[in-house]
Amino acid sequence: MQPEDLPLLNTLSEPAVAPDGSWAIVAVTHPDLDADAYVGQLWRIDLTGQQPPRRLTRGFADTQPRVSPGGGLVAFLRAGAGERPQLHVIPVDGGEAAQVTDAKLGVSAFEFSPDGRQLAFVARVPDDGRYGTLDGVDADAEDARRIDTLTMLGNGVGWTNDRRHHVFVVDVPDPFAAPPVTPVGRAARGRTPEELRALRVPHAIQVTQGDADYTEPVYTPDGRGILVTSALQDDRDRTLVTHLYRLSRHTGPQLVETPVSASGACFSGDGQTLFFLGSDLGPSGRDFVGRLTGVYAMPARGGVARRLTDDLLIEGPLRAIDGDAVLARADVRGRHALVRVSASGRVDEWTGDFSVLGAASAGRRGVVATASDPGTPGEVALLSERGEEWLTDFGGPLREASERIRPVELTAHAPDGHPVHGWVLVPGDEGPHPVVLVIHGGPHAAYGPDFFDEFQVLAEAGYAVVACNPRGAAGYGEEHARAIQGDFGNLDAADVLAFLDHALEVTDGLASDQLGIMGGSYGGYLTAWIIAHDHRFSGAIVERGYLDPASFVGASDIGWYFVEQYNGTDRARLDAQSPTLLTDQVRTPTLVIHSEQDLRCPIGQALRYYTQLKLAGVDAELLVFPGENHELSRSGRPQHRLQRYRAILSFWRRHLPRR
Repeated sequence: MQPEDLPLLNTLSEPAVAPDGSWAIVAVTHPDLDADAYVGQLWRIDLTGQQPPRRLTRGFADTQPRVSPGGGLVAFLRAGAGERPQLHVIPVDGGEAAQVTDAKLGVSAFEFSPDGRQLAFVARVPDDGRYGTLDGVDADAEDARRIDTLTMLGNGVGWTNDRRHHVFVVDVPDPFAAPPVTPVGRAARGRTPEELRALRVPHAIQVTQGDADYTEPVYTPDGRGILVTSALQDDRDRTLVTHLYRLSRHTGPQLVETPVSASGACFSGDGQTLFFLGSDLGPSGRDFVGRLTGVYAMPARGGVARRLTDDLLIEGPLRAIDGDAVLARADVRGRHALVRVSASGRVDEWTGDFSVLGAASAGRRGVVATASDPGTPGEVALLSERGEEWLTDFGGPLREASERIRPVELTAHAPDGHPVHGWVLVPGDEGPHPVVLVIHGGPHAAYGPDFFDEFQVLAEAGYAVVACNPRGAAGYGEEHARAIQGDFGNLDAADVLAFLDHALEVTDGLASDQLGIMGGSYGGYLTAWIIAHDHRFSGAIVERGYLDPASFVGASDIGWYFVEQYNGTDRARLDAQSPTLLTDQVRTPTLVIHSEQDLRCPIGQALRYYTQLKLAGVDAELLVFPGENHELSRSGRPQHRLQRYRAILSFWRRHLPRR
């Protein structure tokens, strides 16, 4: 993949399926360099094999489709260029979409009621006088913020306490009705802006209030209540625990008793069982490191909750299938495997050479999934007892534009004998090829064998890629994930270097004397740590790095709990795990990449690290992206992503040239 192929990189949403299982709707989005934004529409996928996929909408950015219970409407989020996403509905056969909301800060999530007459949605509600609610007062002129909480920021959002997530309900409009007309001139005389707005979109009722966030709304099977995820307990500001609450017309939020931190509620198809995602965060409510989030079930009317999955790390969303089961994704050795979890505790896993991005039941036809494999970033597949049937070819243009390099799976062993699992990608032309060791973030994350644009860009440029999942990574059990607590830079670094040595030994075409190293976030940490101790590398790229634990506290949006749980609280121990304090040991030419608005790993981490490198005489340079946050490489402006690709390749051409 060439950097210029970025616009061919399609991302597919979770599918929404018709009640009879005959078709599905997916959102297909891609980076657009001309618009410098993400553009995409909804596509209708026939599951009977009689019709080719067709575009259903023609908006600038249409995402998150949901099909109404009766199957006649599709609800989705639509955003114009530079606009906030708003809820819309459209007939399943296409036509003009009807706008449902006009939320000041946009809509983020929604669900249909069981009878299809209402939609519950989530929107941030700005405090009075903030975020454009007061004409003539921009952000720099707003009143001072008074803060008395530990949680106050969010990467990609900014301040959060003065724009809480709240739940609203709204009647579903008739998309076949006459479109609304906004009065002007004499007809508008005497009408307030709120009254004129009410003529454009249906009136939404806010059903949650107060200084708390309410997310993930799901209607109860009888339609009389809504379950949400929130944290209303007295110690909520010092824990990561969330609970499920039931909302109804006549009462405030009612706690659903669960034995663990709970989120992501989903009712079974027969309405008898409430499934949810749960995680035991220990007595402190902050013990999140490596914990295996699982699927829990309890009677829908209340009762004792049981954990149904033991050794799997489960990701949502949960989606009902059959009468008494849900679909979920499990992190398994670098893959997102699809699992079916029944109320009885039976867990079935779909096997195949792919990872599932999202899935939904298609009744007797099986399961519709958006999935990725080593050859494509995402397609729609029908999974059944016959295996997988790929129904789309959105990745065709990308495949035609460039060769796809398939990863080779390897397992190495660390000095203490611990197995280290990972992959090597070798370009198809004649070697030997310079090698780039790439380290993932997290650390509770994982690399897998599926299509990854960054690996493909490096391989297309002639670099072999070595990537593994050292201790601390997800998908290998809780013990593996928690092994690095309080001791960053020890077992994890040993694992990564052992895997590199093994790959160089057993893989043909690798130039063992031409090595580079790079990583982002926690991967930036481990890159910085390794080049302070190992001088074999010709160059290093430290991106959006977590580079000094002590100064992370109070600066990062997650700093108040992340450092405590991963690195400890003793200052001497924190400093002993700081790559910034080891810059005088670095000999490797280093490129530091960071984003100005990164609140996860604040830019101060990069500025101090880069400055210390320069003061130590290291050949170092700094690349800063304005307007971007921690997600630059995944969802930053397309032009910035293209510049990032080019800067990385330019650095490697200078410091790791092909012979």
